[in-house]
Amino acid sequence: MLVQIEGQPGQRPAWLKVKAPAGENYQQLKRLLAELGLHTVCESAACPNLGECWHRRTATFMILGNVCTRRCRFCGVQKGAPLPVDYDEPRRVAEAVARLGLRYAVITSVNRDDRRDGGAELFALTIRAIRDRVPECKVEVLIPDFQGSKAALETVLEAGPDVLNHNVETVPRLYRLVRPGARYERSLELLAHAARTAPSIPTKSGLMVGLGETPDEVVGVMRDLRCAGVSIVTIGQYLRPSAAQLPVARYVSLEEFDVYRTRGLQMGFSWVFAGPLVRSSYHAEEINQLVQSVD
Repeated sequence: MLVQIEGQPGQRPAWLKVKAPAGENYQQLKRLLAELGLHTVCESAACPNLGECWHRRTATFMILGNVCTRRCRFCGVQKGAPLPVDYDEPRRVAEAVARLGLRYAVITSVNRDDRRDGGAELFALTIRAIRDRVPECKVEVLIPDFQGSKAALETVLEAGPDVLNHNVETVPRLYRLVRPGARYERSLELLAHAARTAPSIPTKSGLMVGLGETPDEVVGVMRDLRCAGVSIVTIGQYLRPSAAQLPVARYVSLEEFDVYRTRGLQMGFSWVFAGPLVRSSYHAEEINQLVQSVD
């Protein structure tokens, strides 16, 4: 049994303070995204790392519009009727990747439960567009659960992403509260199927802490992910995007994150990235390089 260390609800700890977005790189990236009509999860989900990442001229592109068909209670992305699918979007994402000089691109999307394939076709088209435009750029995809469709998942895998990421987000006990439109077992099976179907493509998953889970539940999720063949895990502090989302139950201590990192490496994960500001695509290129160096 793990002991919960320090972390209590209340004032946000000093180590969670970030600088406001500013600077020429930030402005240039903002102008480029507006010019190409692209969305990022950085802006749409109010990511706390936006200032740092955009200063480094990196962003996580969000395809299939910026309106989600689900109502997850942790997420700041707009909910409602989805936008029409834009089949020129993959080309514009590839253009942005080229103009930013990216060597590693991360692509995610809103949930598109209105589509039979959940948007898998657009993921595949975007991967191929980037390959055609910038052949040397690696591509990581952060996919939704496609409502459990193995055919949709295989559509993405056949396009050959360098990393396939799907977040379980929280512990099973909190799914009904945090992710009412998702199922924990379905996400695990999607990750396991990806590992079985395309073993050469590393699988990755992430979860948030500070939503009311216990440390032992977090370790339990890590074990489940390892059994599903996942090789990379990210664990970060949940931060409330706005008053419309769930409140923070507690702020997790730095020591507890260290415990998760140590336990995960002992389980056999290639890499465990755990810390207050860690997000699933945060420093994704550096994580991929670390994993390759370990392998």
